Amino acid sequence: MKRPEVIVYAESSVDGRITVAPDVLLLFGDDRWPSAGDPSEALAELRRLHSPQAILEGSGSFVPPGGESDPLPPAGDDAVVLCADTLFEDIPSRPGFRGWFVVVDSGGRIRWYYTGEPGREAPGSEGWHLLVLVSSATPRDYLAYLRREHVPYLVAGDERVDLALALHKLKTRLGVECVLCTSPGKLGGALLRAGLVDEVNILWLPFVVGGKATPTLFESPDLAPGEWPVRLSLLSVQTCAGGSVWQRHRVVEQAGREAK
Repeated sequence: MKRPEVIVYAESSVDGRITVAPDVLLLFGDDRWPSAGDPSEALAELRRLHSPQAILEGSGSFVPPGGESDPLPPAGDDAVVLCADTLFEDIPSRPGFRGWFVVVDSGGRIRWYYTGEPGREAPGSEGWHLLVLVSSATPRDYLAYLRREHVPYLVAGDERVDLALALHKLKTRLGVECVLCTSPGKLGGALLRAGLVDEVNILWLPFVVGGKATPTLFESPDLAPGEWPVRLSLLSVQTCAGGSVWQRHRVVEQAGREAK
């Protein structure tokens, strides 16, 4: 199945934590995280190197576990229409369009303020338009809400988003050749387990968090007896501002092969 190249970028403490506490959403900043609010030179360089047409995030970057969302009005559109891919042809042709900010949200949990529509662009993210990945089980009310907000979405999978199919649709329907995933926890772990990662970048920050429930890198199901770790080849190591260390790795062998 054709798909874009997938680059994963993570900022992590030395002990592998990607946030400071279980209920902290780093996407919105936390003063206890050293680089809070400041894009790293590593991330900027990755964007220059790969020129991604899509940035990929998970719903957990926006809504904490167990977080309640505001109720939505009932869907009035036809179910067949709602459950089909919904794209708006005017978006990619707009002046200044740079690419897609893609979020996995099959549960319909997020209520969007920044969508990329004129006047609703996130500061510093001008030109990136929201696109949501959903599944056939996503609530119809949420799909109708996205259509009202002029937010395109792709339907991939039955009970949850099928990441391989979603990436295939990004490539074949939208021409995306490279995806930069900046959600290295559960979403990064799911991509890794599915054999969908081509490059792993970790910016190791010089501090330690600790904790038992604090989110970590590549959270995913444990390896089964016949599964092997993903093997990496080191591309480069670079010391960055403040003592951070940026490691780039190329995936040379995906998980899932049988033990010999």
